[in-house]
Amino acid sequence: MRSRSPFVSYSIAGSFLLSLAACNAPSTDSAPANPIQAGEASAVGPAMVPAPMMTRLAAPAAREHSYAPPAEASREQYQRLAANPVQSVAEAPVSTFSIDVDTGSYANVRRLLNEGRVPPAEAVRLEELVNYFPYAYPLPTGSAPFGVGSELAVTPWNPQSRLLRIAIKASDRQVEQLPAANLVFLVDVSGSMDRPDGLPLVQNTLKLLVDQLRAQDRVSLVAYAGDSSVVLEPTAGSHKAQIRAAIEQLRAAGSTAGESGIQLAYQQAQKGFIRGGINRILLATDGDFNVGVSDFESLKALAADKRKTGISLTTLGFGTGNYNEQLMEQLADAGDGNYAYIDNLREARKVLVEQLSSTLATVARDVKIQVEFNPAQVSEYRLLGYENRALKREDFSNDKVDAGDIGAGHSVTALYEIVPVGNPGWLEPLRYGQASPAASASASAAGELAWLRIRYKAPERNDSQLLETAIEAPASVAPIAKASEDLRFAAAVAAFAQQLGGGRYTADFGWAATAALARGSRGDDPFGLRSEFVQLVELAQSLQTGDSRTSGAE
Repeated sequence: MRSRSPFVSYSIAGSFLLSLAACNAPSTDSAPANPIQAGEASAVGPAMVPAPMMTRLAAPAAREHSYAPPAEASREQYQRLAANPVQSVAEAPVSTFSIDVDTGSYANVRRLLNEGRVPPAEAVRLEELVNYFPYAYPLPTGSAPFGVGSELAVTPWNPQSRLLRIAIKASDRQVEQLPAANLVFLVDVSGSMDRPDGLPLVQNTLKLLVDQLRAQDRVSLVAYAGDSSVVLEPTAGSHKAQIRAAIEQLRAAGSTAGESGIQLAYQQAQKGFIRGGINRILLATDGDFNVGVSDFESLKALAADKRKTGISLTTLGFGTGNYNEQLMEQLADAGDGNYAYIDNLREARKVLVEQLSSTLATVARDVKIQVEFNPAQVSEYRLLGYENRALKREDFSNDKVDAGDIGAGHSVTALYEIVPVGNPGWLEPLRYGQASPAASASASAAGELAWLRIRYKAPERNDSQLLETAIEAPASVAPIAKASEDLRFAAAVAAFAQQLGGGRYTADFGWAATAALARGSRGDDPFGLRSEFVQLVELAQSLQTGDSRTSGAE
């Protein structure tokens, strides 16, 4: 989801064959006689230039389909959250939340639609759909690790309200500029992963990452099923044949002792710890833990405790039918990592090749956003998405309260739907009145729409820094058709997410209108992401017949 990230858009068949060819090509390095002997290659050598990015091969396929398993009763688990409520500025002028750079919800929604299934409402996290795409946001200036911008336009689904976009763009780094990385591949090899979209896809995904390793990087491999074991001790990234051989010999069978696997992975991460480097576990699983500690709070507490040692946890979701998305998203949050869902090798390449810097390297920790709306300008508002990232007002200045991290090159979009003073809103007026909104704002702030505050910590510090800026009220607000391509497209994605959740606020703005808005704001779209999204909207429209949740959409 970065404007710089040029990953390839091609059919899943072509992607699979090309990636297999890359993964299974003969290696130029020499493998030891015993390719998985513990500790055989722990020496760290000079930097190695990462494999070059794959050049564009073809125009995007008409529609990419993921593996669809035989029909069975779904045991997939998602977190149930109520949508953010409408707030009165007179009563609650301040909105506070943690940023979120996860993208797993979009890939999972895509997988479900391609399987011919309307996603359950709880599987749709609006901010993860919006943040999946690259946008041309302002780059950082000065010492700040990210740039900040805003834009306002008439809301496409409600002419009485306005859509406010807050944009954050982190500074980027090339892979060769990253500090040395100590990575632990933690792989679920239980029986539930014995399917084409399970362990085989995990193995080919990890091999894509192996191609990017440098000599100064270290990799360990831990596998777990009924119990857990170290398959590969910390090994220099230059020994690619040895690492690939360890990945290839994995086989799926047995129950799932996920907690013991996580414990062992943290031990390996500590064993190979690189001071001043990147120390991260990459957990690849369907999240279907059934042996040992398996309740959410215990697993989250484990990840939260271990992050204090400087080791983060990224989760990579795989599989279908029994997929525990709730656990995957919350574990990554607790472990100061990010969450992605891998539904095909194209997505694997996006996350672990083209966007490797943002997946691994953190440029700002515990990033919090607080918006104070001016009651002289705004009467009501609602935050679109970020329901599981809400913070109390007092949490904003409390450095002990955890929040989301921003990786190199990450972009973050936050959308508010706001009602200008004088326009009809969602809330009934109070019978007994309240103080005049105009009297609540100072003369110097009368032209401000809102005041934006952002708190963040530098990666090596525990005290936060504060950025503040005014969001000015424009003399006139542009209709959505005159807004930037990025705002128009983000608005289309936000409308789509709301429609999948029932369309409570989108009124008569239906699927066709959403597709038209997205189609008209694709821009250059050299890698086909926005075109793919238009196809997903059309697919959702074709699947909506008979689904009561979408009856209000169109």
